[in-house]
Formats: sequence, structure tokens, C-alpha cells
Amino acid sequence: MKIRAAHPTDAQAIEMIWSPIIRDSLATFNSQTKSSSDLELLIQEKAALDHGFLVAEAEGQLLGFGLYGQFRGGIGYAHTMEHTIILSDAARGKGVGRAVMGALEAHAAARGAHSMFAGVSSGNPAGVAFHAAVGYSEVARLPQVGYKFDQWLDLVLMQKFIARP
Repeated sequence: MKIRAAHPTDAQAIEMIWSPIIRDSLATFNSQTKSSSDLELLIQEKAALDHGFLVAEAEGQLLGFGLYGQFRGGIGYAHTMEHTIILSDAARGKGVGRAVMGALEAHAAARGAHSMFAGVSSGNPAGVAFHAAVGYSEVARLPQVGYKFDQWLDLVLMQKFIARP
């Protein structure tokens, strides 16, 4: 497996992995899928900001991806990032998520990030467990801030300090 920077030519493969997660699961509160052209622009925007948008691939097949950006707007938040990691069904439970997470954290830390946040849907207990397993701590739970599939969902905020000495 190789982890590398995403390229706009990866947009269609990313869309194929991300769209079913958006459309069919509680892993995200969002219900509007992203088009390949939206993803091409997002990849370019992350590159221009020097924020990571990384993909994992093996034998020419995209297994998943991760990206991060500043947690909130404003200069005071410049050292706090928030990430998203999405894996294909075939990649789950095989260490791909850990590898992508490690690469994202290293990328962000090398650019001065102090901490990384995950905003995980309470409808995604596997996502909460994954983050806990890789060193994230639950720091807040925002009750009923998300709504999808006719139900209210909590947002679980998890944080890890990633700054390297």
C-alpha cells in the first residue's frame, strides 16, 4: 500500500468511495454527494493551502483517503486542524485507516499544527472506536446537532495533540 498526495485525476475514484457513505450511512450528517468536479476543486484548494489531501492505494486501486483543514476560521485557530477519513468497504479493518491517519497527522504537524480534531457522528460508533484506538480523546458531545434519516444525532468531538518537538 502506498499513501500519496491526491491528484485531481483521483476525483472520480474518490467520488465512488465517498458518495455511498454520504448517501447511505450515518457517518456524516451531509446528504448531498460531491461530484468529481467538486472533488477536483477540493483537491486543488487543499494543495494551494498546503493542507493534506492524501489517498491510499494498492495495485492501482484507491482504498481510501483523508484530508484536513483548519478547525475554525481565523488566525487564532491556525494550529488546530480537523480531518476526514473515508475508506472503501474492502479497506476497512486492514490498517489502511491507521496509515492514512498517521500520514495526515505527520503532514499537519510538519506544518505547525498543534492538535487535530475529529467530528464524529454518534451514528458512527465504529468511527468513534477507531479514533479512540489511534489516540483521540472525546472532549465534547454536542447533543442533537445533526439530522439525517429522520433522526437527531450527536456530534462527538475528539482531539489528539500532534505537535512534534
